[in-house]
Amino acid sequence: MKPKYDFLLVGAGLFNAIFAKEATKVGKTCLVIEKRNHIGGNLYCEETEGITKHKYGPHIFHTNSKFIWDYMNEICTFNPFVYSPLAKYKNELYNLPFNMNTFYQLWKTKTPYEAKAMINKQKEGYRDEGNLETFALSQVGDDIYYKLIKEYTEKQWGCSAAKLPSFIIKRIPLRFSFDNNYFNDKYQGIPDGGYNRIFDVCFSGCDVLLNTDFLQNQELKGYANQIIYTGMIDEYYDYCYGTLQYRSLRFEEEILNTNNYQGNVAINYTEKEIPFTRIIEHNFFNPKEIEKTVITKEYPQVWKKGEEAYYPVNTEENNAKYKMYEFLSSKEPKIIFSGRLGSYQYYDMWQIVDKALQLFKEIEINN
Repeated sequence: MKPKYDFLLVGAGLFNAIFAKEATKVGKTCLVIEKRNHIGGNLYCEETEGITKHKYGPHIFHTNSKFIWDYMNEICTFNPFVYSPLAKYKNELYNLPFNMNTFYQLWKTKTPYEAKAMINKQKEGYRDEGNLETFALSQVGDDIYYKLIKEYTEKQWGCSAAKLPSFIIKRIPLRFSFDNNYFNDKYQGIPDGGYNRIFDVCFSGCDVLLNTDFLQNQELKGYANQIIYTGMIDEYYDYCYGTLQYRSLRFEEEILNTNNYQGNVAINYTEKEIPFTRIIEHNFFNPKEIEKTVITKEYPQVWKKGEEAYYPVNTEENNAKYKMYEFLSSKEPKIIFSGRLGSYQYYDMWQIVDKALQLFKEIEINN
């Protein structure tokens, strides 16, 4: 059978959206296959009580690349948005990321010199032994670690911090200024009206099949010359080398008869007694003057087959297993595994956009 399309795009998330935009721009044909009943992946937004809700958790686009920022703003208008979450521990509130406001809340320190002296005193005697707990203690000491890192991290990953690799938190940003902007990037924002507009534009020139599991419809492989697969690579190969680890999420939504429930878009709950990790108040993304608000409680949970996988768990064991799947995939030139799940790697949104653009450029050059 002669292929009907140039590209078969498995998954309707951001990677394939950007790839589709570039492909259709030069006259290529694309068929998009999506298991869910909507395009947009985890960026999908819904309207509830007139409020644009980030269905799968908050997403703020941020980058230092002017090229990427301008590229995205050609797709749709982005409103400036500064993400400044709070942390709540034992009914006390602390600013995030860790900055002079946080240090004052913890110790009443008023100058960078006083804050640095307190941190140095608290971390004295701790040595990094290669796990997340000892690394964090050696960097920030007792108060920040035990109040704001340990229990939150253990809820997030479902494991003792002493058993987690330190690279999960990479480094702990300490800001010795009164700056509550969570990200350091020059460009930050949210699409006006939500992320769905991006996907409507990017997939406008494609054929799209929703509620369709590619792995259950193998005949679709013959529909295109090239497949871009953004699902789980281990699932594609029927877990022949074993299951890679992921973390999943559960969301509980509430509609409240107030226009302001918590005074901020996000509050992280860092103590273990509270089972959810944060509450998101969606009205703060695109504020509207209505007497309703929508909040979402976010519960991390163990991923099981058949559930949505949100985060790869990049331990040494899992990464080694992924390398075996990656080698297996190298023997199939027709299929390219991409995105967070296909690459078994966590990426920020700007990185996804960049990698999708790079991949299309490479394919065009080689063809």
